[in-house]
Amino acid sequence: MAARYDAIGRTYTATRGTDPRIAARIWDALGDARTVVNVGAGTGSYEPPDRDVTAVEPSAVMIAQRPPGAAPAVQASAEALPFEDASFDAAMAVLTLHHWSDLRAGCAELRRVARDRVVVFSWDPTYVGRMWLGPEYFPQYSREDAEGFPSLAEQAAAFGDAAVEVVPIPWDCRDGFFSAFWRRPEAYLDPAVRAGISTLAKRSEDELAEGLARLRADLDSGAWARRHADLLERDELDLGYRLLVGR
Repeated sequence: MAARYDAIGRTYTATRGTDPRIAARIWDALGDARTVVNVGAGTGSYEPPDRDVTAVEPSAVMIAQRPPGAAPAVQASAEALPFEDASFDAAMAVLTLHHWSDLRAGCAELRRVARDRVVVFSWDPTYVGRMWLGPEYFPQYSREDAEGFPSLAEQAAAFGDAAVEVVPIPWDCRDGFFSAFWRRPEAYLDPAVRAGISTLAKRSEDELAEGLARLRADLDSGAWARRHADLLERDELDLGYRLLVGR
């Protein structure tokens, strides 16, 4: 993961940030935890400002983009957290499980260092066909990524039969992850947006060229708007993003 984000994460903060509605769900799930470790912390999105946070991030490039005043960051991996047992009230992780080399080891580490709870914002891979971008324009890549993603049941079990909550994505989501622009399709034509989405950023421009050309043509002709007219009436959409809370 460190090597990947050292390469693709150089402009991460240009399009990735904290969406307040998603943040509210994560922070509420943290309960009364005062000390929190954020694993796979990246540039610091979703770290609660009113708690004592320690960030863990393997990529030096990502750590360098953390803003002034952000929580202190330790360069380490989820699979080998450099902390004693029960060092924090809670452990959190946001859209990072699919980058870990060993899911079970990483989950066990989060549970080991957390006294009270583990809060994880993740995704259910059975929803791979629900977001139009993958099946309509990049079917081969979306299938490949979903095949390597642990099932929601596996994720919940790894965190001790965690409770699972649906987190719908607002149409104007401020965090530019893969499905964030479900009602703003033109955003995916922007190289800066694609650079902040690992599924797209790890592909070459040549690999993406055909799909992007078809998307551009569909937007210019109005074909996309006709095909997805129902989406233009929605304020939020369930695209498989889930909040897992293990106690």
